[in-house]
Amino acid sequence: MSTSDAVDREAAWLQSFGDGLPALLTVNGGRWQNVQAYMPRTPGRRGSNIYVLRRSIREERFANVRRMAGYEFLLKLVWPLSSGTGSSEADQRAFDLAVDDVLTRIGGFPGDKSHGGRFRSVAENPHWLEVRFDDPATTVPSEAEFHAQISYHADDIEITG
Repeated sequence: MSTSDAVDREAAWLQSFGDGLPALLTVNGGRWQNVQAYMPRTPGRRGSNIYVLRRSIREERFANVRRMAGYEFLLKLVWPLSSGTGSSEADQRAFDLAVDDVLTRIGGFPGDKSHGGRFRSVAENPHWLEVRFDDPATTVPSEAEFHAQISYHADDIEITG
């Protein structure tokens, strides 16, 4: 298993739908307009976006020829001020619901935390993930958006060699 495609594998899991977990993309009935691997040079404005990034790679060795890569994923979430009501509170509530959908999808299925076999486990080692919300007093006046970051870890399939 290559470490180079881990971000793409995780983005594919977040884009998947029809499996009983919340769909994230609006085209599939979700709340997010875009879920993609990596941050574009010029991110779109006025849209709900999830950018999947990797903060770190670690490699654990178990024996002479056995090792397992692990990653810290970072999701950058962007949610527009767009309710049309002029109510920032309504948009913040909608953002909270959309974040909850992301958390449910990251959590995966009871008994299977492999994200459809893409990893050995996700958000299990360590068994936490963290959501950090940026201060809306900063992001709303300057960008008319809410921002948050979700970080969590994944262990990859064992590598022999």
